[in-house]
Amino acid sequence: MRFPFVLAWWEGRSSIRRVGLYMLSITLGVAALVSIHSFRSDVQRSIQLQSQRLLGADIVLRAERALPDSVLSLTDSLEAAGHPTSSAITVPSMVLAPSSGLVRLLQVRGVTGGWPLYGGVVAVPEGAWGRHMEAGKALVDAAVLTQLGMVVGDSLVIGTRTVEVVGVVRDLPTDVGFATAIGPRVYVASEVVENSGIMGFGSMARYTRFFVVPEASDRETIRTRYESVLEATSVTLRTAEEQAEDLTESIGYLAEFLSLVGLAALLLGGIGVGSAIHVFVKERITEVAILRCLGARQGGVFTAYLLQAGALGFLGAAAGAALGAILQQALPELLSGLLPVDVEPRFSALTVLAGIGIGVWVALIFALLPLLTIRDVPPLGALRQDFEEEVTKRRFDPIRWLAVLGLAASVLVLSILEAPSPRDGAAFAGFLGLTTLLLWVAGLGTIRAARWLFPAGAPYVVRQGFSNLFRPRNQTVAVILAMGFGVFVIGTIVQVQGRLVQEFQLEEASAGANLLLFDVQTDQTEGILDLLPPGSLDETEGLVPLISSRLVAINGVGRQDLEALEGEGAPETWALRREYRHTYRGDLTDAEELVAGRWWEDAAPSEPGVARISMDIDLASELGVDIGDRITWDVSGIDVESEIVSLRRIDWAQFRTNFFVVFEPGPLDEAPATWVALAAIPEEEPRNAFQRDLVRTYPNVSVLDITRVRETLGSILGQVDRAVRFLAGFSALAGLLVLVGTLASSRQQRQREGALLKTLGARRRQVLSVLLTEYLALGGLAAITGLILATAASSWVLTEVFQLDFGVRLLPLLAIWLAVSLLTLVTGVVGSRDLLRRPPLPVLRGE
Repeated sequence: MRFPFVLAWWEGRSSIRRVGLYMLSITLGVAALVSIHSFRSDVQRSIQLQSQRLLGADIVLRAERALPDSVLSLTDSLEAAGHPTSSAITVPSMVLAPSSGLVRLLQVRGVTGGWPLYGGVVAVPEGAWGRHMEAGKALVDAAVLTQLGMVVGDSLVIGTRTVEVVGVVRDLPTDVGFATAIGPRVYVASEVVENSGIMGFGSMARYTRFFVVPEASDRETIRTRYESVLEATSVTLRTAEEQAEDLTESIGYLAEFLSLVGLAALLLGGIGVGSAIHVFVKERITEVAILRCLGARQGGVFTAYLLQAGALGFLGAAAGAALGAILQQALPELLSGLLPVDVEPRFSALTVLAGIGIGVWVALIFALLPLLTIRDVPPLGALRQDFEEEVTKRRFDPIRWLAVLGLAASVLVLSILEAPSPRDGAAFAGFLGLTTLLLWVAGLGTIRAARWLFPAGAPYVVRQGFSNLFRPRNQTVAVILAMGFGVFVIGTIVQVQGRLVQEFQLEEASAGANLLLFDVQTDQTEGILDLLPPGSLDETEGLVPLISSRLVAINGVGRQDLEALEGEGAPETWALRREYRHTYRGDLTDAEELVAGRWWEDAAPSEPGVARISMDIDLASELGVDIGDRITWDVSGIDVESEIVSLRRIDWAQFRTNFFVVFEPGPLDEAPATWVALAAIPEEEPRNAFQRDLVRTYPNVSVLDITRVRETLGSILGQVDRAVRFLAGFSALAGLLVLVGTLASSRQQRQREGALLKTLGARRRQVLSVLLTEYLALGGLAAITGLILATAASSWVLTEVFQLDFGVRLLPLLAIWLAVSLLTLVTGVVGSRDLLRRPPLPVLRGE
């Protein structure tokens, strides 16, 4: 019973340098998993603890119009029952800084009461929060000072009112995600917002009411009792628990995606372990045969080497867990702009133990297959070592097949545990398995192709380096597996990440429009046209009318009856309840494509009193309607009957005035409307001058400067990009370690070959040229194979998962190919320093 442990101890001390290098890749994989899981636990715990602080209350009511009387009865009853309350009105509006003359679209928030009801606000100077409730005073986000070139004490013009900035808000507990995507905020009393002239017809004001309801049972009772009233009035009720759940889910998706990247690094380490043990076993065949001659049992020798692999796996996993605990402290800082809470890292023994367990299991399961070869070493192998190097394998070995199934099952289970859903995990595992198989086939194919395409007419050093690709005990398959897998992971991430970033970058219209004017009243259209610089208005669209409406019925069936429908084909509730903003026009825009039906001039005329409409094809699918169906709309209290005559596919990424529903000109011409327009003013100074004149003349009109939105989105996406690249670096580093270990595993054999070449007269420069040829070929082939597979994988992910068009990003792929080829070359040459320096005689003597 002691023999396996004694043998594992003695063998382990001598082999740790060689096999231990691979265990560093296990370290990286475990570090990635432990840090991500710990980070996710930290965020989830922080969100749960700060749920009320994040919402600023226990219950929040939100609406896009002033709360109706039926809902005010609810708020009055809660206030009468002793529940503290506050309210806020938020309006996007142009704000002028007279001191600098600059104008920006900001979020003006008028507050009543002690909002937020939970959590403290950090403002500068200390104690400034609350002064915005004073007449003529305001607090601002720090970005307001930067964008408007002003300081505390300067004035701001909001519509017809002028307020003094008395402080800066540094930390607001309710800030989540894209809270300032439209623009930073100005905090004033509600009276300023209501009496400044910025809340004209069609303004994008949002009304919010906050309540303290400490008991969860009371919150649920309120929801149940008033659910029908809230739905009928399109008022949203949200609790602190729901806010926490949504935020936890959002962070969870990001963490699970990053976990898959970490798992890929860990499995890459597993491949390295298997490759190292394979070479290690080959070098120990003679020793194993001698042990068998001395009476050692087959199972005892196998157990000794399995214990050795497990012990090294434990050391690598333990080091990875320690490194992961350190990285846990860095992830909150790396993703600080995306996190809705202040995350306090907390050591989790369970997460660390789970990481160590996974690391040990991956090391053992990948080492098992090559270790099973030890069972086939006969005692006579010690006497036949000069004649028989290969072990005769059994024709059918059920244990080996069980090991293969165990390996596949382990990868599948780990992928499902780390993925957002079992389906995603199974798909990920399938991709990994298919990728490994294809890389292995590519390695074998490279060996055969090298024989077939051998450059017989090339110089000697090229021929010798090329022949190393298919010589006995070559490294071709191992290097292509190691580096190819790493390139596959990195290439897939680069392709997917690049396309997603491109998708989030709002496309400009053909005229290069960068300003969106909205909340323009009908009597202001002529004046707006006079203010715009000549040629700046988008000529293809001009001023576009915007009419608010709500869906009343489909084919005569009322909305409430439609909401009660269930099963396939039933309309989606959100599509029935939302407020729509329609337009009317005679032509399609560049962002639209007619996919069914006919446009106005070619469509059949409708019945008198029925307007013809064109609908977005995705919305039609959500509503369960098609061409010929009729929809009744509530437009300013008047029912308008319409018939669908065409369906459009809209490219929402284009910076255009896109609408779900477009009416034919005529039926809505006299309906109450506001107007929007696209304009292009490329230079910053004329753009600032136009906005300054606009806010002074028409304070209710707002302008969205798309360049500012791009800056905000770019900052947030940049943080996600850094986190993904940071984790992807683990896979790249793991691949490098596996590569170094693969090259080091055949170091002794390569030294012997180099010594023979030197003995036969080869110079050091020639030996170096042989190495350069071999390693350049290996690196280039591994990179090409991995990139081909990465292109196929990213194509599937983008088209099937994200429903986006796919296009190959050639420059990043070329950069990866060059980097991997050079990395393999440098690693191989640096690892062969002894081969170049040592004289041949000591090597041939085995010294």
